[in-house]
Amino acid sequence: MIRAALLVLTLAIMPGVVAASSVRLKDLVEFDGVRGNDLVGYGLVVGLNGTGDGLRNSPFTEEMMVNILERLGVNVGGEQFRPKNIAAVLVTSSLPAFSRAGSKVDVTVSAIGDAKSLLGGTLIMTPLNAADGDVYVVAQGTVIAGGIAAEGDAARVVHGVPTAGIVPSGGRVEREVEFEFADMTSIRLALRTPDFSTAEKIERAINAALNRRVALMLDGGTVELDIDATGLRSPAHVLSRIENIIVEPERRARVVVDQRSGTIVMDENVRISRVAVAQGNLTLTIEEGPMVVQPNPFSEGETVVVPRTTAAINEEPGTGLAELAPGTTLKDVVSGLNALGVSPMDMIDILKSIKAAGALHAEFIVQ
Repeated sequence: MIRAALLVLTLAIMPGVVAASSVRLKDLVEFDGVRGNDLVGYGLVVGLNGTGDGLRNSPFTEEMMVNILERLGVNVGGEQFRPKNIAAVLVTSSLPAFSRAGSKVDVTVSAIGDAKSLLGGTLIMTPLNAADGDVYVVAQGTVIAGGIAAEGDAARVVHGVPTAGIVPSGGRVEREVEFEFADMTSIRLALRTPDFSTAEKIERAINAALNRRVALMLDGGTVELDIDATGLRSPAHVLSRIENIIVEPERRARVVVDQRSGTIVMDENVRISRVAVAQGNLTLTIEEGPMVVQPNPFSEGETVVVPRTTAAINEEPGTGLAELAPGTTLKDVVSGLNALGVSPMDMIDILKSIKAAGALHAEFIVQ
C-alpha cells in the first residue's frame, strides 16, 4: 500500500510550551578559565566470565597483557597465553576545573576488540592523558556495565550495551592543571546561546548588582568583566557575587523537528504570515492475486500461472481550508492544528514547505 498525503499548510507544537522565564547567570554563560579537560587512555579489563576478546582477532590485547605480567615479574615469553577473560578498552574521563591532586573522578570504559560483555570485570591501572600528552589521572576499579547479554546454543539476547560501562570514582587525580585563576585581572563570560539582547541584559544586571560599571558587552556572545574595578578581593569572590544574578534571556523564534520520532517543538515567539490550511488523503492500493490454470485431464497442455492485479484509488474527504490571520500566535496555531487533526509526521513535511515559502518566521532546525 502506498499512502500519499496532500497537506497544504500548518504549524505544529508539543503541548505545554513554557514562556520565557528568569534564569541564573551561571546557567546562561561559561566563565573564562572555568572548564574541564578531556582525558583518554588505553587499558585492560580482566575477570570477565568468558566474554573477553578473542585473542586471534585482537592480538593487541595479548601483547598488552604479556607486558603487564612481565612488569609484575611473571615471565610468559613463548607460552600459549590465550585467556578469554580479558578485554582491551579505551578509557575516557573529564578532569573538572580546579581539581586537586588526590581527588577522584568517574571514568568510562569501552571495548575496542570483539569482547561480548564487560559485566563483572575490573579495570587494571590505566594512565589517562590529556591533549598535551601528560598523565593527569590514573584509573582502576570495578566496571559497572550498561547492559546485560545472555546466550544459548541457538539464540542470544542483549539488553542495553554490555560492551561499555563506568567505574564510579575510579580515577584519581595525579597532576593538577597549571592555571592561576586568582591572578586574572579580567574574565570573559561566554554566552551558551549568543544573543545581543541577552548580552546587554547581562551587562546591565552585573553593573546594577555591583553598583559600578565593571561589565562590558563585547559582542553577542561575550561580556567582559573587569576584576580590578569591582573592588573585591579576588576573581573567585567576584564570580560568587554575580553567578546567581537573575536574568531573563531573549530567545530566537525556533522550530525543532525530529524526523525519527516525529517530535515537533516550537517556542512562543514563532509567528506565521496569513495562510490557508487544507488537508486531504489519497490512498493507492495494489494487490497481486495470480491464478493457476490447469490443463484438462489426459491432455498435452501445461500448467500456466495467469497474473491478476487489482488496483484501486481511494480519496478520503479533506478537512477543507482554514485561514490564519497575519501575526498568528502560538495559541491560535495550536487550536487550528487540533481542529485539523494533522499527525506529527505529516506536520514535519508541511513545516518544510512553509519555511521554503517564507511564511514561517522562525529558525527551522531538523535533527
